[in-house]
Amino acid sequence: MHHDQRADRPGSHGEHEIQRELGTADRADRFYDEQVLDRLNPRMREFVGRQEMFFLATADRHGECDNTFRAGPPGFLCVLDDTTLAYPEYRGNGVMASLGNIRENPHVGLLMIDFSADRIGLHVNGRARLVTDPAMRLSHPGLPVDAVPGRRPQMWVEVEVEEAYIHCSKHIPRLVRAPAQTRRNADGASAAGAGGEQAWGTDDVKRKGGDYFGAAAARRAPTH
Repeated sequence: MHHDQRADRPGSHGEHEIQRELGTADRADRFYDEQVLDRLNPRMREFVGRQEMFFLATADRHGECDNTFRAGPPGFLCVLDDTTLAYPEYRGNGVMASLGNIRENPHVGLLMIDFSADRIGLHVNGRARLVTDPAMRLSHPGLPVDAVPGRRPQMWVEVEVEEAYIHCSKHIPRLVRAPAQTRRNADGASAAGAGGEQAWGTDDVKRKGGDYFGAAAARRAPTH
């Protein structure tokens, strides 16, 4: 098998091999030619600018994967130009899994999905680097400043776009946004905190979700 026969196409050797095995190479070529860009076009930039969440895939130097979720007000995922995105990293559980992976392996995959309006998704794959907040603001003084206590970036992740392409609507469910005060956690308390507002930056265990999945309780349970 000639591994380099599709070297001019996007994607990995593995996906090209499976395309040949399953007879989907022609369909894949049409998708590559029509949908896969190496930068963000104007509609993509507009889509990114109004997103309030995205999913982030990273892997360490050994290929061990991690998938996580980032959220914020519209514009928190900043379009710096048509080949560069950036987002702030706020305080979390202190594990730093995603940032640690990026330090070892810069390849990242972002997935944004609009569940409620357009019911469409956007993939952005690229190379990331970690930038301190002062350095980021020196280079980009127009970056938003979040006035909410506890929402001060510990770090920024700057992503150089290598691939940007659609995630089709076929299997995306349509979801209706619920008022914040109706969201409840496992203890019956408001997941968003008092007044229905998002508990940004809190260290209150219950307001962060408590031991929702019972992991801590299981560790504390006596063994026989």
